Amino acid sequence: METIDRTERVEQRLLEDEMRESFIDYSMSVIVQRALPDVRDGLKPVHRRILFAMHELGLSPTRPYKKSATVVGDVLGKYHPHGDSAVYDSLVRMVQDFSLHYPLVDGQGNFGSIDGDGAAAYRYTEARLAALAGEMLADIDKETVDFTPNFDDRLEEPTVLPSRLPNLLVNGSSGIAVGMATNIPPHNLREIVAACERLIEEPETPVEELLEYVPGPDFPTGGLVYGKTGIRDAYTTGRGRVVMRARAHVEERPSGGERLIVTEIPFMVNKSRLVEQIAQLVRDRRVEDISDLRDESARDGIRVVIDLKRDAIPEIVLNKLYKHTQMQSTFGVIMLALVNGVPRVMDLKTILGHFIEHRHTVIVRRTEYSLRVAREREHILEGLKIAVDNIDEVVKMIRASKTTEEAAASLRERFGLSDKQAEAILAMRLSRLTGMEIEKLEEELAEIRATIEDLESLMASRDARMDVVREELVELEAKYGDDRRSQIVDAEISFNPEDLIADEQMVITISHQGYIKRIAPATYRQQRRGGRGIAGMDTKEEDWVEHLFLASTHDYLCVFTARGQMYWLKVHEIPLASRISRGKPVVNLLNISKDEKIASILRVREFDLDRYVVFATRSGQVKKTSLAAYRHVRSKGINAINIDNEDRLIDARLTDGDNDLILATRKGMAIRFSERDVRGMGRAARGVRGVRLKEGDEVVGAVVVREGASLLTVTSRGGGKRTSVDGYRVQRRGGQGLINFRLSEKTGDVVGVREVTDDDELMLVTRNGVINRQPASQIRVIGRATQGVRVIALDDGDELVDIAKVAIDLDADDPDLMDGDVGSEEEAGEEALEAGETGE
Repeated sequence: METIDRTERVEQRLLEDEMRESFIDYSMSVIVQRALPDVRDGLKPVHRRILFAMHELGLSPTRPYKKSATVVGDVLGKYHPHGDSAVYDSLVRMVQDFSLHYPLVDGQGNFGSIDGDGAAAYRYTEARLAALAGEMLADIDKETVDFTPNFDDRLEEPTVLPSRLPNLLVNGSSGIAVGMATNIPPHNLREIVAACERLIEEPETPVEELLEYVPGPDFPTGGLVYGKTGIRDAYTTGRGRVVMRARAHVEERPSGGERLIVTEIPFMVNKSRLVEQIAQLVRDRRVEDISDLRDESARDGIRVVIDLKRDAIPEIVLNKLYKHTQMQSTFGVIMLALVNGVPRVMDLKTILGHFIEHRHTVIVRRTEYSLRVAREREHILEGLKIAVDNIDEVVKMIRASKTTEEAAASLRERFGLSDKQAEAILAMRLSRLTGMEIEKLEEELAEIRATIEDLESLMASRDARMDVVREELVELEAKYGDDRRSQIVDAEISFNPEDLIADEQMVITISHQGYIKRIAPATYRQQRRGGRGIAGMDTKEEDWVEHLFLASTHDYLCVFTARGQMYWLKVHEIPLASRISRGKPVVNLLNISKDEKIASILRVREFDLDRYVVFATRSGQVKKTSLAAYRHVRSKGINAINIDNEDRLIDARLTDGDNDLILATRKGMAIRFSERDVRGMGRAARGVRGVRLKEGDEVVGAVVVREGASLLTVTSRGGGKRTSVDGYRVQRRGGQGLINFRLSEKTGDVVGVREVTDDDELMLVTRNGVINRQPASQIRVIGRATQGVRVIALDDGDELVDIAKVAIDLDADDPDLMDGDVGSEEEAGEEALEAGETGE
């Protein structure tokens, strides 16, 4: 028996070489044959095969539906040797109006839903081509595209469809290949056609100008599209990021309160899963303002109802839902498609250019085909015309011939006819010999010759062919164009913490030892003058509330230390605590050293150029600096004012540059001077003298004078008085000033001053942490050089250390509520309450 040497068939190769070549072959097969669309018709092979198979089955839009199983089986058996689920899933997607902007297949039955429900099995559903699919297949029988053998060489399939529809852009595409992916968003047909028209008219149109015609994607589910920067990047580079948001509006509930109504959701978002996400947020207490949630969607559209609690702010709830659910999602644009079988990332102009060139090629090939068919018909008609003109002789020759072949040969020889002309004459019916039929023959010949002339002129002019491309696009747009569904919003999306936080007033307290917290203003009820007050903070024996003021959660707190440093702090970053809680050490919220003491805190919303910060120090120095100089703060703080070693910052106030200022001292003196006497200085300046102090005296506060207001002065033993600011004449800065308060052992020293009106309310703070709230109108206005009245009853060993001013909301139904706005138009936007220096 002969031995076979099998080693002769073994080829030795390096493993890495074999792996490399095999992987490249596999990856190219996935790229070209499965995952990526062709730039010309925007279809992947499976979608192209489905449409062509349905065309071959005669499933036109005017024909009855056929079982989807018929289509799937035909595609599998003839063109696509893969799993049936891949074919059916692709068919289903071409039916869904929430997946494709312009569906290509008309389905009957359950083809899934936007809630993620799967389609029924293909034995239950039926399908036929949609009208737009007919536009994609138009003229495919006129040799407009190349055909290639199918997988078993029995049949042929098109390599691309003629596609009058710019399908790659209007329906988009997504797919993951080996080492690359494509994700092209859908667009509006009218806008894409307008861009094509512009590019046909002016091929050198820059891509930036095309953005005027195509402002952005147009998703089938509608919604909002944010950020033109990402759109511009996608259209100019082929890669970009588009932010999509659900469309929602606020409705009033019949029973009172408000509700959010979601009517459109981002593209490719599962509505049922979105509703579950919202419900989970409520269960996890991440969104606490929702009282009820239900999906009322029906055939006429999406309607997700989110009932809100009575005190909820709809905008805040909506921002939280955008932040934490798929009501906001991102579409990462990668405009990648096959160009001559090679994957390329392209900008908008390049994609449109390839489509237009494809349509031009289709027009050329269709014209060549039509011209050839017309010339062939002309050739036949010319032969028939010869026969009709010589009908007697032709009949005689045919009758004299014994066979058809002999008759054809005689005709060819006698009249110089071709084989096809002779066959046509022999096949001509006798009825064509009537006068009317002869006339029709002549008319047809004239028409065919005119058609040939038109086709030849079309072939001779590229401009004429481009006009045909444009006209067909205009006809397509007129027939199938629709209004834009997605709204383009210019604003860029960037979530600020403030977007998720209600803009509301808070009482801020800071203790002597540096504990800070915020509390709802309604916590403090209004009391009468001389009452004892309620506990505002649970303090240790050696600690007390030193600063109290009102600010919005969206405000900046400019924190100035006694050493002249400034720090930023957002109000919403301060921990929300109970009325008697101590709060948290401010050093944990600011990068501030433990030996630093807070001198003043200003509430600021905007750092305007035409506003100023006026500083007052314990030694009587004052300085004025533009507020805009403090807009950029480092984590370690910045130097707000240069302070001498033995001096300390007492207060900082916001002004408009034309105010009068009053400085008050501990020993009962006060000076009023114009702010214009203090020139504007830089951040690092030391300032100028504001008041000349006697030995042992120091400045305890500074106020900005308001027309018709009074100056409130309080002392450590609970005394206080109001004096009209008109009682303090304007002096030159640097003087000793006037007597402000007649001090005695009974009154104690001055601890603070505030500028108030009858509409203002006050909060008095004692060293033991007792807070008394009372209207300023209960303290009568008296003369400047007097002792005043008792404004708070103090416990033994306690003393008054600070006073704060608030403004009440006169329109509020609840008298316990406070309003955070300053009472006068001049002070609008300034600090609602500022803390003052209490001394050491």
